[in-house]
Amino acid sequence: MPNTMSKADLVASLKDSLHDAASVFAGSGATPDEAFERFLQQALPDMQMKCPITKLGSVTLMANFPRYSLGSLPTFAAFKTQLWGDACKYKPWEPGYPGAVPRVSASYETGQWWLDFDPAPTSKAVAVWGSQFDFWYFGQHAIGDAAIDTTVNPQDRGLLILRAQVEAMRELSIRNAGKPVSLRDGLSGQPRNSTASALWKDLLDYFYGARK
Repeated sequence: MPNTMSKADLVASLKDSLHDAASVFAGSGATPDEAFERFLQQALPDMQMKCPITKLGSVTLMANFPRYSLGSLPTFAAFKTQLWGDACKYKPWEPGYPGAVPRVSASYETGQWWLDFDPAPTSKAVAVWGSQFDFWYFGQHAIGDAAIDTTVNPQDRGLLILRAQVEAMRELSIRNAGKPVSLRDGLSGQPRNSTASALWKDLLDYFYGARK
C-alpha cells in the first residue's frame, strides 16, 4: 500500500490501522469510505494546532477604513503577524512621522473572516507605508485527492492517522453508549468493557503528547 498523502492512500492506511474495528464503519455512509474520510477531516483542526502552516496574505488599505474582508482567503484560520510599517524612514520625533502602527486582529462575523485595525490607518500612514498591507496568517489544512493537494507534511502522516483514530474511537464509543462494549485489549486477549472509550482518551493523550 503506497504511503502517499493522497486521500485514497490516507483512507487505506487509516482502515488498516483500525484492524477489525474498521468493519464497523465500512459502508456506513453514502459511499464505502465516507466514515474514514470524515475522521480524517475531523482530525485537521488539531493538525493545524500541532503542525501549523503559514501563508502570505494581502489587502489594500484605505485611509480611515478600519475593517477589511478576507473572503478572498478561504483557507484563513488565524492572523499571525503583519509586515506593514516596518520600513518607516521617520522617527517618532520627526515631523513626517505617521503615527504608531495600528493594532491588527482578526474576527469572524457574517460567515467570513475580517481584519480589524485599531485605530484605522490614517491617510498619512497609507502615504508613508503604502496601501498594500502584507501579513502572515495560519492556514487551514486540507486533504486532496492527489497527494500534492494535501497540506499536511508527509513526515506528519502518522500523526494525522493517529488523530483520525481518535475520531473513530470516539464515534465507536458513542454508537455503543446504550450497551456494553466488549473489545479485546490486544495484549492478554481478554475482553474489556468500554475499550473504545478508553482508547479514545489514550490515543488523544498520545496525540497531544507527541513532540513537534
